[in-house]
Amino acid sequence: MKISFKNSDKINGLLTLTIDEADYKEKVEKELKNRRKTAQMPGFRPGQVPMSLIQRHYALPVKMDIINNMVGQEIYKYIGEKKIQMLGEPLPSDKQKPQDLEKDGPLTFVFDIAVAPEINLTLDENDKLKYYTISVDDKLVEDQISMLTARSGKYEKAEAYSPEERDILKGDLRETGKENGLVLADVQLMPQYISVEEQKALFNGAKVGDIITWNPRKAYPENDAELTGLLKVKKEELAEHEGDFTFQVTEISRFTKHAIDQELFDQVYGKDAVKTEEAFRKRVTDDLKKQMEPNSDFRLLTDLREYCEKKVGELKFPEEILKRVMLNNNKDKGADYVEKNFEGSIKELGWHLMKEKLVEQFSIKLEDNDLLDAAKEAIKMQFAQYGMTNVPDEDLAQYAQNMLKERDNVQQYADRAIDKKLIEKVKETVKLTKKKVTLDEFNKLYEK
Repeated sequence: MKISFKNSDKINGLLTLTIDEADYKEKVEKELKNRRKTAQMPGFRPGQVPMSLIQRHYALPVKMDIINNMVGQEIYKYIGEKKIQMLGEPLPSDKQKPQDLEKDGPLTFVFDIAVAPEINLTLDENDKLKYYTISVDDKLVEDQISMLTARSGKYEKAEAYSPEERDILKGDLRETGKENGLVLADVQLMPQYISVEEQKALFNGAKVGDIITWNPRKAYPENDAELTGLLKVKKEELAEHEGDFTFQVTEISRFTKHAIDQELFDQVYGKDAVKTEEAFRKRVTDDLKKQMEPNSDFRLLTDLREYCEKKVGELKFPEEILKRVMLNNNKDKGADYVEKNFEGSIKELGWHLMKEKLVEQFSIKLEDNDLLDAAKEAIKMQFAQYGMTNVPDEDLAQYAQNMLKERDNVQQYADRAIDKKLIEKVKETVKLTKKKVTLDEFNKLYEK
């Protein structure tokens, strides 16, 4: 067996693999003997089929399978030994000549190989990056507490409807002016979402027992979906119900946030973990600071990418081969999809290769628990968004283990774990200019 590799322009490679008969003959004969043991043909007992018949029926497909496996194994073995940084997979070259697999003798296969461009990238103390820390001000704390009290709030009965309180009205809806008009009981209505002010104002100050005459069609002039849901009719039937209706209020519900008390403290942080409002506010503040840190780190990663792209400069890629690779992986989407998304894919590929250089520089490796920790951290952040900050570690671990059962999730959390370790190394290595910003100022960084 012979393998040669030509890489004249450093990014477009041509790999030629020649397989002699001696490389595959013994394997083919062994597999045919195994096939004979179980082969069943009319007129012969199992295991007694003549070898000549076995060869006639199975020799060519067996030979093709064995050669195909050998080609794949030898290519990847060679690429690994020669440390060729291949992008995608090998593709049959247009320089490939037809091979007659029915004949014995040398078989030559030619493949196009996309090779990654050489990247010279290291970071040291001479490199400078900004690091934005989000200040947890009073407004941010109050907003978080408002969210927590709202999450634990409930609806209570109110005496009169107030649009400012976003009340919900419950009542009976009757169509007027018709002998057999629509009659609907226990209809829920939120007048604050009525788009026409004149109709919306009819409900202001309404009390239980009041009867309001209004016109749903005028209230929702361009919202057929709202009307069909309210009147329980089909869209094509709406034209039959454009007159006035009465709405008799039977109940008014008002959402009330939870009081800042011990019950709230226990719901958010666990039984007796916090006992005073002062301690509660401090805990909320501390938690917010922890929640903001990943945002700062992610921003640093974003700025690091931009910095590295400028430092490395334009990269040359084997575009024609990569387009073929991309098309091969997206056969159902076609060439138009490849052309539309190729530039973005190349940009992502370039950053991926730069990250690999930095991972190599800092000797970053994933340990056994890194994937689980990354999954737990991501799930913990999701819970925190809903104010659930006291989820037990064993529950987080169980959620994480379930998530890691999906192959796509494994790669996602592996990337997160690598990014986290990379950020820590970057913080230790480059010169960081720290800048405090509000959450609004931080969010505006992404608008640019």
